[in-house]
Parts: sequence; structure tokens; C-alpha cells
Amino acid sequence: MIAIITGATGDIGEEFVKRLVSEVDQVWAVGRSENKLDSLKERYGGKIVPVKADLSEKDDVFALCRKIEEEKPDIRYLVNNAGVAKFGRVSGLSLEEISDMLDINDKAATLLCRACIPFMAEGSYILNIASASAFQPNPYITLYSASKAYLLSFTRSLNVENEGINCTAVCPGWVDTKMLPKNSNGYKVKYPGIVPAARVVDSALKDCRRGKDVSVCSFYYRYMRFLSKVTPHKLVMKIWVGMIRKYI
Repeated sequence: MIAIITGATGDIGEEFVKRLVSEVDQVWAVGRSENKLDSLKERYGGKIVPVKADLSEKDDVFALCRKIEEEKPDIRYLVNNAGVAKFGRVSGLSLEEISDMLDINDKAATLLCRACIPFMAEGSYILNIASASAFQPNPYITLYSASKAYLLSFTRSLNVENEGINCTAVCPGWVDTKMLPKNSNGYKVKYPGIVPAARVVDSALKDCRRGKDVSVCSFYYRYMRFLSKVTPHKLVMKIWVGMIRKYI
């Protein structure tokens, strides 16, 4: 029985490794840095199977999918945690940045779900790490927000299609990780409702085992999700832009 965790060397990814390593026989830890993967194995022991892959590269994604199909493992957990975020106007992003973001956030996660599902028995779990930004459009994190909206919709539909495999879209707000910039445009960045990675993971595992298809780890962002349902999105976007204007 195995768990497959992408982005395993990041803050959220390592928290998943920490919690799942005792539940399974192996953890396939997927990441781009061989050194970081080796360090992860040193910290968590022989159950860690490092899998070096750049999920923005089609060949690497397909090689990982073929590895799954060839080895036919008993997959208990698939955690699609790898993700990329870019702040700014779409017109300010390079073609490569746009392509990589969509390939990692959406295409790789989708292909890995397709590769893993045939090898997941009843009672298995798919956790796709989306975001609270999936609940409404968010200018200046436009592509990130849209890519996570895709992942949210995809995961909830996948959950209906695959009885016995619980599929959960994990939708945290700001998470205290190394990805978040501390300063922007000369200002110290404030992150309302920020939570530690450990809290996101604890909530995600609890919610998936309860059969929920969406996991939101704090009251603050559960309230924001409710507001996004009842407030016109034009107004939501106006408020959002007002909050971040000085950082742009």
C-alpha cells in the first residue's frame, strides 16, 4: 500500500509525508530537487521512495504515469500538492510561466488522477490541493485563481464518478509557507486569515476521511466561501483589488 505525494519537499507536501508515512508501506515522494528528496528520505526513513520529476515537463509526467501503470501499486492516497503561483498581470507573465503554471496546477494533477484511479481500491483517497482563490475570480493572481477553480470543479466531479474513492479539493486561504513573499512594492505584505501548513493538512485528512469533497481549514475562509456565493463577483473583485492595490 502506497501514498503518492507531489510537491513532497514543500511545506504542505512534507506535512503530508509526516502524517502518512506511518499508514502505508511506501511514500512515493515526487519533486524536482534530487537533493531535497534525499534529505526527505533521511528525515523520514526507508519508506520514502524519491521520484525526481518536473511536472511542467510532459515527458516527466508521462514517465511517472507509466511507472504507475507498470508497477500497478495498491494506492491508498494520491496527494496532488505540486503547484505554482505568480502574482501580477497576465500580460506581464512570460509564455513559459503561463504554460508551466497550467501544466503543473492542472494538467499534471489530472493525468495523475487518471493514472492512479485504476489502482485505488474502495476506501482510498485523492486530495487535490486547490485554494480558496478558486471560489471567485481574483485579478492579479488571475491564472492561479482560474487554475485552482478548474481543480476544484474537476475534483468534485471526480468524487461523484468514482464511488468508493473519496476525492477532496483542499481549499486553504493564505498558508504560511516559503512561497509567500514578505514584501512587495515597498510594503510588508499582510495575509488575512493566514494558517500554518500543518493545520491545512490536519484538516484535509480529517475532512477526506469524513467523505467531504471540499476542505476549508478555517472559519475565516469558510465565511469567505459563503460570501463568494452570495455576493456578486464584480463586487468581490473590486474589494479584492482594493485590498492588494498597494502591493501591485
